[in-house]
Amino acid sequence: MATLNVKNVPDALYEALKSRAASRHRSVAQEVTHILSEVLTPQRLSILELEGLGKELWSGVDAGRHVEEERAS
Repeated sequence: MATLNVKNVPDALYEALKSRAASRHRSVAQEVTHILSEVLTPQRLSILELEGLGKELWSGVDAGRHVEEERAS
C-alpha cells in the first residue's frame, strides 16, 4: 500500500479535517483516505435514488403497457 505525504496544508483546513475525522471516529489519515475514495471512486447509483428522475418523459404513458410491449418486441 502506498504512502502519501501532503505538505503545506493550511492550518484551518487541517483543523477542519481533524474535527471531521474525530466526529466520525477515524484518524486523520483514515478520514483523508475516505474522502479521497468518495471523490475518486465512481459511485454506482441505486434504483432507490432515481425517484422522480425522467418523470416528464413518462407523463401520460402507461408504464405497465410499455413494459409489456417491450417484452413482446
